[in-house]
Amino acid sequence: MERLYLMVRIAGELVAIDANEVGSVVEIDAVTPVPRVAPHIAGLFALRSRVLTVIDSCAALGLRATGVQTTPEAVVVQIDGHSYALLVEAVEDVESAGAPMPCVATLERGWARVAVGRLATERGDILLIDPARLVLGPDEQAAA
Repeated sequence: MERLYLMVRIAGELVAIDANEVGSVVEIDAVTPVPRVAPHIAGLFALRSRVLTVIDSCAALGLRATGVQTTPEAVVVQIDGHSYALLVEAVEDVESAGAPMPCVATLERGWARVAVGRLATERGDILLIDPARLVLGPDEQAAA
Protein backbone atom coordinates (compact mmCIF):
# COMPACT_ATOMS: atom_id res chain seq x y z
CA MET A 1 0.00 0.00 0.00
CA GLU A 2 1.42 3.36 -1.04
CA ARG A 3 1.95 6.10 1.56
CA LEU A 4 3.00 9.73 1.25
CA TYR A 5 6.39 10.95 2.41
CA LEU A 6 7.88 14.44 2.65
CA MET A 7 11.32 14.57 1.04
CA VAL A 8 13.73 16.99 2.72
CA ARG A 9 17.46 17.68 2.73
CA ILE A 10 19.37 17.48 5.99
CA ALA A 11 23.17 17.80 6.01
CA GLY A 12 23.13 17.51 2.23
CA GLU A 13 21.28 14.19 2.27
CA LEU A 14 17.84 13.57 0.81
CA VAL A 15 15.70 11.85 3.46
CA ALA A 16 12.02 11.10 3.94
CA ILE A 17 9.57 11.79 6.77
CA ASP A 18 6.19 10.07 6.88
CA ALA A 19 3.70 12.75 5.78
CA ASN A 20 1.28 11.65 8.53
CA GLU A 21 3.81 12.97 11.06
CA VAL A 22 4.12 16.40 9.40
CA GLY A 23 1.87 19.23 10.57
CA SER A 24 3.20 21.86 8.18
CA VAL A 25 6.26 23.29 6.49
CA VAL A 26 7.20 26.84 7.49
CA GLU A 27 9.89 29.44 7.02
CA ILE A 28 11.68 30.43 10.20
CA ASP A 29 12.31 34.16 10.45
CA ALA A 30 13.38 34.70 14.06
CA VAL A 31 14.43 32.23 16.71
CA THR A 32 14.68 33.25 20.35
CA PRO A 33 17.69 31.59 21.98
CA VAL A 34 17.13 29.76 25.26
CA PRO A 35 19.94 29.52 27.81
CA ARG A 36 21.16 26.19 29.17
CA VAL A 37 19.49 23.92 26.64
CA ALA A 38 20.98 21.02 24.75
CA PRO A 39 23.17 22.10 21.80
CA HIS A 40 20.74 20.71 19.21
CA ILE A 41 17.98 23.07 20.40
CA ALA A 42 18.30 26.29 18.40
CA GLY A 43 15.67 28.11 20.48
CA LEU A 44 11.97 28.99 20.32
CA PHE A 45 9.83 30.19 17.44
CA ALA A 46 6.29 31.62 17.48
CA LEU A 47 3.90 30.23 14.87
CA ARG A 48 0.25 31.25 14.82
CA SER A 49 0.17 31.95 18.58
CA ARG A 50 1.99 28.68 19.37
CA VAL A 51 5.50 28.38 20.68
CA LEU A 52 7.61 25.74 18.96
CA THR A 53 10.96 24.37 20.04
CA VAL A 54 13.35 24.70 17.10
CA ILE A 55 15.61 21.69 16.54
CA ASP A 56 18.83 22.04 14.57
CA SER A 57 18.62 18.75 12.66
CA CYS A 58 22.34 18.65 11.85
CA ALA A 59 23.31 19.15 15.48
CA ALA A 60 20.74 16.51 16.50
CA LEU A 61 22.57 14.07 14.23
CA GLY A 62 25.86 14.90 15.95
CA LEU A 63 27.02 16.90 12.93
CA ARG A 64 27.95 20.56 12.69
CA ALA A 65 25.23 23.03 13.68
CA THR A 66 23.70 24.75 10.65
CA GLY A 67 22.43 27.94 12.23
CA VAL A 68 19.03 29.44 11.57
CA GLN A 69 20.27 32.09 9.12
CA THR A 70 21.33 29.46 6.57
CA THR A 71 18.38 27.16 7.17
CA PRO A 72 15.10 29.09 7.15
CA GLU A 73 12.82 26.14 6.31
CA ALA A 74 11.41 23.85 8.98
CA VAL A 75 9.11 20.87 9.22
CA VAL A 76 6.60 21.17 12.06
CA VAL A 77 5.84 17.97 13.95
CA GLN A 78 3.89 17.08 17.10
CA ILE A 79 5.58 14.68 19.50
CA ASP A 80 4.02 13.71 22.82
CA GLY A 81 1.78 16.80 22.69
CA HIS A 82 4.62 19.25 22.04
CA SER A 83 5.29 21.14 18.81
CA TYR A 84 8.74 21.14 17.24
CA ALA A 85 10.18 22.83 14.17
CA LEU A 86 12.90 20.69 12.59
CA LEU A 87 15.34 22.82 10.61
CA VAL A 88 16.03 21.43 7.14
CA GLU A 89 18.16 22.71 4.27
CA ALA A 90 15.37 22.28 1.74
CA VAL A 91 11.93 20.81 1.32
CA GLU A 92 11.99 18.93 -1.97
CA ASP A 93 8.61 17.30 -2.59
CA VAL A 94 5.94 14.91 -1.41
CA GLU A 95 6.22 11.45 -2.96
CA SER A 96 4.40 8.18 -2.61
CA ALA A 97 6.21 4.95 -1.85
CA GLY A 98 5.48 1.53 -0.46
CA ALA A 99 6.20 0.29 3.02
CA PRO A 100 9.70 0.95 4.33
CA MET A 101 12.27 -1.80 4.00
CA PRO A 102 15.18 -2.48 6.36
CA CYS A 103 18.37 -0.48 5.82
CA VAL A 104 21.11 -2.64 4.36
CA ALA A 105 23.80 0.03 4.23
CA THR A 106 26.07 0.89 7.13
CA LEU A 107 25.03 4.34 8.33
CA GLU A 108 26.99 6.92 10.28
CA ARG A 109 26.12 6.92 13.97
CA GLY A 110 23.77 9.93 13.88
CA TRP A 111 21.87 8.69 10.85
CA ALA A 112 21.64 5.18 12.30
CA ARG A 113 19.91 6.58 15.41
CA VAL A 114 17.15 8.32 13.46
CA ALA A 115 16.67 5.83 10.62
CA VAL A 116 13.60 3.61 10.60
CA GLY A 117 14.11 2.10 7.15
CA ARG A 118 14.55 2.90 3.50
CA LEU A 119 12.06 3.64 0.77
CA ALA A 120 12.28 2.50 -2.84
CA THR A 121 11.38 5.55 -4.95
CA GLU A 122 11.86 6.69 -8.52
CA ARG A 123 14.91 8.63 -7.27
CA GLY A 124 16.39 5.46 -5.79
CA ASP A 125 16.52 4.34 -2.17
CA ILE A 126 15.77 7.12 0.33
CA LEU A 127 16.41 6.93 4.08
CA LEU A 128 13.23 7.19 6.18
CA ILE A 129 13.79 9.00 9.47
CA ASP A 130 11.78 9.26 12.68
CA PRO A 131 11.28 12.92 13.73
CA ALA A 132 10.89 11.89 17.39
CA ARG A 133 14.40 10.41 17.37
CA LEU A 134 15.72 13.59 15.81
CA VAL A 135 14.13 15.70 18.56
CA LEU A 136 15.91 13.66 21.23
CA GLY A 137 19.29 14.79 19.99
CA PRO A 138 22.56 12.88 20.14
CA ASP A 139 23.14 12.78 23.91
CA GLU A 140 19.67 11.67 24.95
CA GLN A 141 19.53 9.00 22.24
CA ALA A 142 22.84 7.53 23.32
CA ALA A 143 21.51 7.23 26.90
CA ALA A 144 18.16 5.70 25.80
